[in-house]
Order: sequence, then C-alpha cells, then structure tokens
Amino acid sequence: MANPAPAPAPTPAPSPREVDSALKQRDSACTFSGSDGYSSASASKADCSTIVLDSLTVPAGETLDLTDLSDGTVVQFTGTTTWDFEEWDGPLFAVSGTDITVTADDDAVLDGQGALWWDGKGDDGISKPKFFQAHDLTSSTIENIYILNPPHQVFSIDNADTLAITDVTIDGSDGDTDDLGANTDCFDIGSSDSVTITGATCYNQDDCVAVNSGTNIIFTGGLCSGGHGLSIGSVGGRDDNTVENVYFESSTIESSQNGVRIKTISGDSGTVSGIYYKDITLSDITKYGIYITQAYDGDEATTDVPITDFELDGVSGSVGDDAYSVWIDCGSTDSCSSWTWSSVSITGGKGTDCTNEPDAASDLC
Repeated sequence: MANPAPAPAPTPAPSPREVDSALKQRDSACTFSGSDGYSSASASKADCSTIVLDSLTVPAGETLDLTDLSDGTVVQFTGTTTWDFEEWDGPLFAVSGTDITVTADDDAVLDGQGALWWDGKGDDGISKPKFFQAHDLTSSTIENIYILNPPHQVFSIDNADTLAITDVTIDGSDGDTDDLGANTDCFDIGSSDSVTITGATCYNQDDCVAVNSGTNIIFTGGLCSGGHGLSIGSVGGRDDNTVENVYFESSTIESSQNGVRIKTISGDSGTVSGIYYKDITLSDITKYGIYITQAYDGDEATTDVPITDFELDGVSGSVGDDAYSVWIDCGSTDSCSSWTWSSVSITGGKGTDCTNEPDAASDLC
C-alpha cells in the first residue's frame, strides 16, 4: 500500500511588518501627473486611499478610468486636466464605487476642449465624447468640480444610490458662439435613487437637468443658463421609465429655451409622479416658460405615461415676446391629474396653448 501524500504545508501568516506595509500602501496618497498619469492612475487605483490627479493630459480616445475604486477612496483634481481630440463616444472620465469622494482644488479645471468637437450638429454631427460617467456610485460625493467646455453631455448619472453633488460648475458658454455647442446636457439622471444636486451652475446648450428615470431626486440652489431648463424626461422607450419624487427648488433659469419642462414620449408607457417645482425664477425664456407634453417625439399626445401629483409653487418670471408662457398638451384630463399650482406668475410672451389641461392650470391657460 502506497504511503499517503504528505499534507501541503500551511501558508505562513503574513508578518506584522508585511501587514503594516500593506496598510500603509493602501492608506497612502498617490499623485499622478503628465501624459502618462492617466494610465498609471488607472493601474494603481486599488493601492491608494487618495488619488491626486495633477495636471493630467489624457491622450485622444482614452478614458481616465477610476471605476471599481476601493471603498472610501478620495479622488482629487489639481491644476488643469485636458483631453486630446478624437471622434469617439467617451466617456472622458469614469468613476464608480462606494463611499467615494471626487473633489478638486479651488483653482482646478477639467477642460474638455469642446471647441475641437463642436460643429453645431450635436448628436447628428461627428462623434463627441460624454464627459463625466458617474455610474454605480453608492453613498458617494462629487464636490467643488469646475468643468470647462464639454464636448457633449456632461454628467451621466446612472444606477446611483445616495449620491450628493455639491458646488459643481459647468461652463460651456463658449459653445454659444455661432451656435456651435449642442446636446451639452449638464446632468442626465437615470435609474438612480436619492441623488441630491446642490449649488450647481450650468452654462450650456441643452437640458440643465434631465431626469429620465429615478426616484427621490433633488436639485436645489442652482443656476441654469443658455440651455433647455429643468426637465423631466423624455420618459418612455427605455428599460426604466419611472420617475417619482423629484424636487426642483430655489433655482434660477435664465437665457434659456424653456423653464419648467416635462416631456413624455408619444406611444410609450411609464410613470411620472410626485414632481415639485418650488421657488423657481425665470428670465429671458425664448420658447416656453412652462412646457408639458405627452406628445414628445410624436404628433399625438398619448396617455400611457401619466403625469400625476405635479406641483408648482412660486414659479415666476418672464418670457420673451415670441415665447409661450404656458404650453400643455395632454392626451386626456385623466392622464394629467392631481396637479396643484399656486403662486405661478409668468409675464410676457404671445400667450398660452393648452390641450386637456387639468383644473389647476386652467386659470393660466
């Protein structure tokens, strides 16, 4: 009978010195800079509790990839970070993880060099990269970020749970020249819960905020200029078509096409409920002060994305001579129901245009 094979020797436990070394490495602040810093940061991200991105130059067609970070990681931008030109979809920067903080020095700039891409055609022109992919963030914070000249959409927020975005500035105003900038949404939100955006400043040429799906979304203390206003939707045609409990508060919309906007796609299904606009100031609105439609991307308003529990409280300001103060196109009075409007006062414009509006809006229509 053969002798049994010897049992494998036990793996020795790491020495206290090895454990201490590993902890110190993970607890370290790692600084990455220059043209190679983007790849080094991505390769070493698991080893650093604080990742300092100092004046990076990210090569054309590359993502500054900080996804799947270790819990509690801090990402800090310093200096000016730039991305070189290539026709592609992006994103330029991507981050994900739990208990993540993305922040920046007061003089730091994330420069998208949008003029290299802008052609006045937005989605219909050359391929342009999205900027800031904030997907799969849990209990995390993005704060004190200054973004200059985004090529295309800026913050793509998806599958986030308890995300706070504070004191972010997006300045795409250079894209106003010759109407070259387009589809430069500042915040697009989908399939997320408990996202709070506080103190944001957005100069762009499309939606300041577009909540396409999600629950418990708050936007407060913001300034939106040059774009399409504070929007719900478009809702419909996605895997997730539910928007519930969205609060826009204490914000200003100026020099924009629209102020308050809810748009649901004709012929599709979904739910829009619990939408609140409170203390919203409008000025120099060129198309619609308040725009509610169930006929977006179609000719006929339909009823399978009902808009219910919709409250306006303290929405005031003015629209331009060629704008409508209120435009409502509902598929039926049942599909737009349980609306409460108070202290709504919009001056100027060429009047209103309303179809199947609820009683709450009838005095304005």
